[in-house]
Amino acid sequence: MAAGYLEILSARHAARLLAGTLVGRLPNATAAIALVLFVRAEGGSYSLAGALAAVYGVANAVGQPVLGRLVDLHGQPRIQLPAAVLSALSMAVFAFCGTDPLPLACAAVAAAGLFTPPLEGGLRALWPSVLRREEQVHTAYAMDAVAQEVMFTVGPLLVTLCVSVWSERAALLVLNVVGVLGALSVVLSPPSRAWRSAPREAHWLGPLRSPGLLALFGAFLFVGIALGSITVASVPYADDHGGDAVYGWLMAALGLGALAGGTVYGARRWSGAPERRLRVLVALLALCYLPLMLMPGAVVMVLLTVVAGVFLAPAMACAFVMVDGHAPSGTVTEAFSWLVTTFTVGASVGTGLAGPVVEAGGALWGFAVPGAAAAVSLLVLLATGRVLAAPGGGAVVAASAENDPNRAAEPRFSSGDRA
Repeated sequence: MAAGYLEILSARHAARLLAGTLVGRLPNATAAIALVLFVRAEGGSYSLAGALAAVYGVANAVGQPVLGRLVDLHGQPRIQLPAAVLSALSMAVFAFCGTDPLPLACAAVAAAGLFTPPLEGGLRALWPSVLRREEQVHTAYAMDAVAQEVMFTVGPLLVTLCVSVWSERAALLVLNVVGVLGALSVVLSPPSRAWRSAPREAHWLGPLRSPGLLALFGAFLFVGIALGSITVASVPYADDHGGDAVYGWLMAALGLGALAGGTVYGARRWSGAPERRLRVLVALLALCYLPLMLMPGAVVMVLLTVVAGVFLAPAMACAFVMVDGHAPSGTVTEAFSWLVTTFTVGASVGTGLAGPVVEAGGALWGFAVPGAAAAVSLLVLLATGRVLAAPGGGAVVAASAENDPNRAAEPRFSSGDRA
């Protein structure tokens, strides 16, 4: 298992790109908890903290595909680094001005989310130029999904460390400076500087004109709802079984399960169409959510939560392969950014949906939401099977004025029959 990952990391520039991307995404991964802690330290209410976190999330969801399209049009260094600097400066304005005046605070937080660079989509666009074999690229997608789980586990710990050593304001500033350094490491690398999008057909919809991508995004909207609802449903359960410590263990267990599943999934080469495999993975995801409704004791519940997370990272990795296969030529970064946005919006909807459900029916019905959402995701995949199985949009089209003047195309692999 380790040999496959070591082979990827030993490829020239691979470790630098992965590490730089993860470090560059730290401000995004830690934004919610850093904002909440800072607002509370400033004397603001939890409602205000939640509202500002929501403003950041919505702005981030809007900005990712927009910046992704700009990356496809103008290259990574011209977009990623200025966006990272603008995002960090906006968060610095918020850190120094605080929550008063509130309109300035909202504007600064919104700008920080809007200009968050699409490093995640950018990395996936770079893998084919760094890793020359298709099976290595697919393994890298799985490794990327695993690395996300590590980042979202380590990120909050770094926030609390900065707060304990310095202050809440320092946490906001330090993490955003570190994020800029991560983005700088990526955009100064030879693969990022050399990468150019394939020639693209001028179309305002970009990758959204691909029926296969629309079907995939629709399915992952509900996967996001499932994940977001678990974070809310776990709160009343933890209140009855030990408090905040149990809640922390449940969230860590979810990430641990995804980490283990993604690691195993990426360690082997899978035969067959990724569309069929994704349906199996989402079906298993739905089945593993159902035992949470049993709500046993804390120790068993933590183990069930580990199992519930096992198939999340493999499903994400499989979706990355499908995005690469279905994205119209010249739109690969934007397409990956749309997947991130769809999943993020779904998670936000899930947290909002689970709240009223928990208030009406308690934790039991709250834990029913993720299973139901994953089941709907499976139904979407089944209903759109023919669309997803159709050939993707990777064919080269006539160059247009939208493309980079160099007319250099990014290396891509066909994801038709193997992943």
